[in-house]
Order: sequence, then structure tokens, then C-alpha cells
Amino acid sequence: MENSMFCYQCEQTMGGKGCTKSGVCGKTPEIANLQDLLIYQLKGISCYAKPLIEEGQIIDKEIVKFVENGLFTTLTNVNFDAQVHVELLKESQRIKEGLRSKAPIGEYADAATYNLSDTKEEMLKDSVKAGIMYDQDLDADIRSLRSTILYGLKGISAYGHQARFINYQSDQVDHFYFLGLEATTNDNLTLEDLIRMTMRTGEISVEVMRILDEANTETYQNPSPHKVNVNIKKGPFIIVSGHDLRDLELLLQQTEGKGINIYTHGEMLPCHGYPSLNKYKHLVGNYGSAWQNQQKEFDNIPGCILMTTNCLMRPRESYKDRIFTTNVVGWDGIKNVKLNEDATKDFGEIINKALQLGGFKEDEEEKKILVGFGHHETLSHAETIVNAVKEGQIKHFFLIGGCDGAKPGRNYYTEFAQQVPKDCVILTLACGKYRFNKLDFGTVAGLPRLLDVGQCNDAYSAVRIASALADAFDTNVNDLPLTIVLSWYEQKAVADLLALLSLGINGMYLGPSLPAFISPNVLQYLVDTFDIKPISTPHDDLKNSLQQHC
Repeated sequence: MENSMFCYQCEQTMGGKGCTKSGVCGKTPEIANLQDLLIYQLKGISCYAKPLIEEGQIIDKEIVKFVENGLFTTLTNVNFDAQVHVELLKESQRIKEGLRSKAPIGEYADAATYNLSDTKEEMLKDSVKAGIMYDQDLDADIRSLRSTILYGLKGISAYGHQARFINYQSDQVDHFYFLGLEATTNDNLTLEDLIRMTMRTGEISVEVMRILDEANTETYQNPSPHKVNVNIKKGPFIIVSGHDLRDLELLLQQTEGKGINIYTHGEMLPCHGYPSLNKYKHLVGNYGSAWQNQQKEFDNIPGCILMTTNCLMRPRESYKDRIFTTNVVGWDGIKNVKLNEDATKDFGEIINKALQLGGFKEDEEEKKILVGFGHHETLSHAETIVNAVKEGQIKHFFLIGGCDGAKPGRNYYTEFAQQVPKDCVILTLACGKYRFNKLDFGTVAGLPRLLDVGQCNDAYSAVRIASALADAFDTNVNDLPLTIVLSWYEQKAVADLLALLSLGINGMYLGPSLPAFISPNVLQYLVDTFDIKPISTPHDDLKNSLQQHC
């Protein structure tokens, strides 16, 4: 309780236990505590929403949207602007009071009955009761499962936000925000109840990824193989980072014919595979690598950056005047591009700034990598893949992907990919791919050995591919010659992991370290039930994977 903050939601948390003085992510105690209080308020809202849902009432979609965006705002590396949090807190109280007036009379959790204070200073004093460790007597395993559900919900909210931006949503997901959050306040729930709710969180994660896949593929067409230049071209430019396809589309439309090159960055790389986006000739390539290298890669660049979702790091002074945010992303003093009432955005300021800066002075020699192997494209080669396995040309499949991060130990994923035998296929997704996606892995059975499945939410694509192959071999996913090697950093990876567990997928390798919020007993349950394995060495894990599926 003597700490100025406590947060352990990401992989890089201090000492593998928790950040107590400031966040490794750049989060100050002020932001951390305002975020705790915002989550507390969202839980309170959910306590009143749950009985209304059970009565068959429909919760206003604007309230759903607020809860979704509130969860997303507190996800790692999204928003660091204190004033934004204060405004969200004030709105949360208005929403809570509205639901309170409609909810049946009864006993409600403290998060529901609490009323927000008027000033930021008072809010910060109140935030102590919203802290993760406030109840010192709470059972460690209960706390662990409540945290796991909450962080899964944060990951789900990121995907739900993306889908909703292009007018896709699921009532099942929308209801679960309230049911899941309420469960984290409910002292009547047993460990077994919370384990079931954790698995339900995984099921909802599958559902939200399905909705987002539908949103992206119906709006921008199914990804297809596309070679992407990873070196720079002469001229003014804007780099688009984050995950949001709609923001990229709006920017491409507004920059067409203006002599501005658009580059993707980080998790936006897979956008090049979507036909409705790669048709724009000024979408010229991908700049840089994974999110955690942005401070070095953006240093003094003669162009602009647009951050659409996470992952934002503290901007250096050398580019603070040329980085812009949109959606829920924010940093104090950084311009945020708002959504207009007609669901468009005005990127005029960032466009003018890019033209003024002038851009790169000369072209670099082109170097291209291949993207675009979502489930539709990969399964169009299903017959070739099945025959290659039957004939012994393809011996094994490795899914190596997930969130990247800066902490030492992540070279494991590079070394693992390099050591995969040449008669094996590597599927990859999310920004973890940057550990090896510029290496040449060649081909096997006429197919590229490295297949880029897409963004972190495209874990859904990987599941579709694995399920279809299992059907083709008249078996189940766990009996396929398939090994899943996951890297995690933030809460979308938690949602992805829970999704895979809810589907009954066993024997996954997880690293580079295990989540601090997983208690020893909960970890033992996961090991016993799902055979989750912490990573060891590339050589040993690879050897064990190949032996297991001989």
C-alpha cells in the first residue's frame, strides 16, 4: 500500500512482479491511478447493467461503446493523457447514475455504490480503493483469475473497437463486457466459477476476432500475397502505425494525388495484403520494425507519424511536433485527430506537415518481403499442403507469433525460426514476426516456408487454417504436426491465449516470461489442463516439438 502505483498487466512489468514507482511503458503513477479508478467505475457500471441484461433489457450501444473505449484506453501503451482520463471518469459517473436509476434495488459491490469525486486531486485520493492490491485479504488465486478476466476483456475491447469503427459488432461481445466486469467484483463466485468465466472470456475472444475478421475481409476483401518494400522512397511521407485499417484507408483517400508516400509500421504491415488498400499506388511500403523500436526509428525523420491504436511510446523531442494520434490513443501535448459526426476524419494538418517537412531525399534500393496469407489465401492451397504432408515433403507446422517487446530474451524467437528444419512451414502473426520476417526462408512444396497470417487478431485465421487441416486429415488440431510458440507483451495477447485455450488447444509454448498476474496455483491448473509450457531454449523446444509429433 505504500507504493505510488501498482500495475502488472504487461510482460515487461518491473522485476516480473509489478511496477510500483512508474510504468516501464512510460505510465506515471498519476495515469496508473486514474486508470485504476476508471476500471473501478466500469465495474460499477457493469454491476448495474448485469441485472438489466438478465431482465432482457438492451443496454444502449453508446454505453457499450464507452465501456469498450474505456477498457481500451487502459490497455498498455495506449493513452498517457491525464485530462482524457478525467473526462472519461466524469462521463463514467453520468452513465453509472443513469443505470443506477434503472437497476433493481438490492445489494451492490462498492464499485457500484461509489460516487466519483469532483476534482482530479480527489479522484487520485479515491483511486487507492480501486488498486489491484487494495484488498490485502483477497485470496491470491481469486485475484489472479479476476485479473486474467479483466486483461482478457481489455484485449477483447481493442478488437471490438476496431470492428465497431467499420460498423461491425456482436451483441454477444457487447453483453459480455458487463458480465465479465461484474464477475471481477462478485465475492459470491468460487474459484471454479471464475475458471469458467475465464474460459468464457476466451470464447468471447474467439467471437470478437471472428467479427473483426469479417469486418476487415468484407470491407477490404480477403488478403492475398503481396510483396512489400521495406526500404524508403524519395519524397514526403506519413507513417501509419497501430492496427486500424479504416484510418489507413481514410488517410490514403485524403493523400491521393498529393505526392505523399504512405508507409505502414508495426502491426499495420499486413494491410498491404488487402486488395482494397494495396490498390493505392502511394502506399509504397513498410517503414521500420516492431513498435518497441519506434523512438529510435522515428528519431528526427523528415515526415509524420499517425498512431491509430496502441502501441505508443513516449515521443522524443526530435519528432514530438510531427507525431499525431487518433481514436483512444493519446499523450499529453500530442495532437489527436477526432472522428467527425459523419464518421470521417480530417487529416489535413498531418498532410500539410508532411509536405512542409519534405520527406526523404533519395530512394534506397528496394527490398521486399511477402505478406497476405490469411485463412482464405492459405486454405486455397489446402490440397497442395495436404498432399505435401502425406508425401513427406512437409513434416511439421510451427506457428511462431505474438506481441514483441524490448526485454532481453526475445532473440529466442529469431533463433527458433532459424533452426526450424527446411521441410517445415512457419506461420507467423502479430509484431513478433519482426524478429525474423526479413530473413529468407525459401520454399517447400512450391509454397513459401514463411506465411504471414496477419495481425494479432488474425490468431483467428491461424485457428481457421489449423481446423481446416485437421478436418482434411480426419483428426483434431492437437493431433496435427503443429506446434504453437507464443510471445506475449500486453492484453491482446492475453485475449489470444484465452481464445486458444477455450478451443481446447494444448501444448503451447509461452514466453519470454510468464504473466506476473498468474498465481502459482492458477499456473499449475493451466499446465495440468492445457499442458502450457514456458519456453526454454530454441534447440530443446524444437527437438521436443518434433519428437512429440513423430
